[in-house]
Amino acid sequence: MPRTILFTNIGELTTNDPAPGREGGPLGIVRDAALLAVDGRVAWVGPAAAVAAGLPTALPIALPTATPAGGDSRPGRARGAAEASGGDDPLPPDALPLDALEPDALKPDEVVDLGGRAVIPGFVDSHSHLVFGGDRAEEFAARMAGRPYEAGGIRSTVQATRTASDEELRARLAAFVDELHRQGTTTFEIKSGYGLSVEAEERLVRLAREVTEEVTYLGAHVVPFEYREPDGPGADAYVELVTGEMLAACAPHAKWVDAFCERGAFTAEQSRRVLEAGRAAGLGVRVHGNQLGPGEGVRLAVELGAASVDHCTYLSEADVAALAASDTVATLLPGVEFSTRQPYPDARRLLDAGATVAIASDCNPGSSFTSSMPFCIAVAVRDMRMTPAEAVWAATAGGARALRREDVGALRPGLSADLVELDAPSHVHLAYRPGVPLVRRVFRAGAPLAGAA
Repeated sequence: MPRTILFTNIGELTTNDPAPGREGGPLGIVRDAALLAVDGRVAWVGPAAAVAAGLPTALPIALPTATPAGGDSRPGRARGAAEASGGDDPLPPDALPLDALEPDALKPDEVVDLGGRAVIPGFVDSHSHLVFGGDRAEEFAARMAGRPYEAGGIRSTVQATRTASDEELRARLAAFVDELHRQGTTTFEIKSGYGLSVEAEERLVRLAREVTEEVTYLGAHVVPFEYREPDGPGADAYVELVTGEMLAACAPHAKWVDAFCERGAFTAEQSRRVLEAGRAAGLGVRVHGNQLGPGEGVRLAVELGAASVDHCTYLSEADVAALAASDTVATLLPGVEFSTRQPYPDARRLLDAGATVAIASDCNPGSSFTSSMPFCIAVAVRDMRMTPAEAVWAATAGGARALRREDVGALRPGLSADLVELDAPSHVHLAYRPGVPLVRRVFRAGAPLAGAA
């Protein structure tokens, strides 16, 4: 018998599923709402009044069934509602009609009263670096005193990470994951990049895979000290390692490949070699680009059909036009500019051009040591010219698009019931009350994940 949970008395429900009668444009807001989850997936969304006296048999509830024969049953690869229905019908074709259920199946096993508060989809953090050793607080303090940010600071974290034990890295990773959950993040990506040797990079992606399926191999983060010229063999020799033995060791644990296409890191041609090798090994493509100055990262990402190009601080008109005409998501990382005092990306320019924008934390010890998506939303609204609605969408549905996930990032029938209850009447409070811990409870696949009992 399916397990049914009714979430009710929701003052404002952000679904990211616009429909007639709903407010908020792309946020698809339902007021005085209820949501029914069956076996961890959203089955129905609508007015709480419709279920106040029970679950009437006229409601069009969509119940997800088992993965169809020939489908991919691996976590995160199941068909989303939009894919299954061709994007028009909100109910997947393998949904079970309500009237096909036994009457007892319609009685909720549990009712969760949200007390009139706002509910949004779980945050999807599509860019983080959570497996590392050491600390760079002194570097941050020096930067606040006037020293500019440089990519080379990554090497100090590499040294600390290489000397840390698996147990130390695993314990620290678990603490970061707990931070994410308590702040409303239900889906997250983790990159390697602080090992930069075959053994160390393999260890990082293996540990990351213990806590998320969204693992990115970032051997091309910077050139490690032992390869630096004039004493070392040089960047091209390191790229050979990244595209050869290191890739072979890391690909079994990873879903994505990434390269830091930036001055002080890797040229466009070196980045292309890394990304094309990763793609040939079956990995999806992501790119760090245009963070420290104008460059070729965005155009390379679009050319290769990357899921996302991240940072996007320095963009030409051609870069913006290329993103707007492509499926590549521009992922903006507000915590980086906050922590480095670099200029903020112009999100308004990207949005007005029609590009898809995501927001992510880029949680890392050097340039953005925050795991808080609410903080990133507040900064994006204040300093990147986004509206609160745009920022919330970018941190949920936008992040899902950056990971090419169709099962998270929204609350519509067939998708995972990942909900965040805010101790606030509206999603706007995420930007309106910066720094206030507004996340009250977090649910993933309908089950409690963090927050008040």
